[in-house]
Amino acid sequence: MNKKKILATLSSLVLVAFFAGCGLTSPETPETPDETPVEEPGEEEPADDMPEVTLVYAEVNPLDTIVGQTDTAFKEKVEELSNGKITIEIQASGVLGSENDVLDTMLGGGGTIDMSRISAFALTSYGGEKSKLLSIPYTFVNREHFWNFATSDLAPDFLLEPFENGTGVRGLFYGEEGFRHFFTVDPVNSIEDLAGMKLRVSNDPVMNGMVNGLGASPTVVSFGELYSALQTGVVDGAEQPIANYKSNAFQEVAPNMILDGHTLGAIQVIITNEAWDSLTPEQQDILMEAGEYASQFNRQISEEAENEVLQGLKDEGINIVEVTDPAPWQAAVKDVVEAETVGFEDLYQQILDMQP
Repeated sequence: MNKKKILATLSSLVLVAFFAGCGLTSPETPETPDETPVEEPGEEEPADDMPEVTLVYAEVNPLDTIVGQTDTAFKEKVEELSNGKITIEIQASGVLGSENDVLDTMLGGGGTIDMSRISAFALTSYGGEKSKLLSIPYTFVNREHFWNFATSDLAPDFLLEPFENGTGVRGLFYGEEGFRHFFTVDPVNSIEDLAGMKLRVSNDPVMNGMVNGLGASPTVVSFGELYSALQTGVVDGAEQPIANYKSNAFQEVAPNMILDGHTLGAIQVIITNEAWDSLTPEQQDILMEAGEYASQFNRQISEEAENEVLQGLKDEGINIVEVTDPAPWQAAVKDVVEAETVGFEDLYQQILDMQP
């Protein structure tokens, strides 16, 4: 090796030692940047080949009610997330029948009704035995108490119970339509004034037992016939959440309401197994995501909407009586509470313990 080569080699070794000693590295040739664009995190676009589907959705109440607005929020979110590939066709104001009529149709198969917003207690006779605990009188002390349940680990078991019992429907999400109160043709100022009155109920053991306990006579009338039943004296009164009372114009024929708040109007949105199984996994995920959105929407609007309607009723001159002492009402229904929680005592106690 000649002297020039030896000197070049020594120089290279010195430079390497210098960079290493300084904690530096010799420059490297930059790699060609990846031309593939980086996807930002966020919602995935639905697949272009997602099949189009229309789901018929039944609602007993008008769309301007709390539940009607919740239905619309769900519909719009489903259609947004699916880029219009899933259409929710809402049939409101009871055009497809009462809640029991709707449930009978859904369980009968055939696909004429795919989905519905249902009062939780209506599921009692359709495989939702646990759901009746949500309508036990004076269970929920306030809305926060209900939402503590609806967002708990217990809630999914209630939603899926009808499916697990083989009745052909499953729940997707929860909501509420406000506390339910009695309204009557003649004024009611106390629990004693209910004695002997014919009060409309749905065909539900909890409701029947509650009305009996309060000293009144439970009378089964379909929701679609309730206005005329009040008008003609078939019944003397009924019970509904405040917003539904107003939206169905019941104040025209029964202008008296006593705010006893016997139950919180817990609701579930359900879908038939037939409709659910016809959807792709991606479509099922869209329904679940839209359900979470609609549930939160319901939680945000319910109390404010109810208070606004109540003030409007007072301004109209509707006779509104507030119950200041619920103890006599609670005592009157003690027997039905005990009877309807048999076999579910521990589960019911867990719900009671969720109060804030």
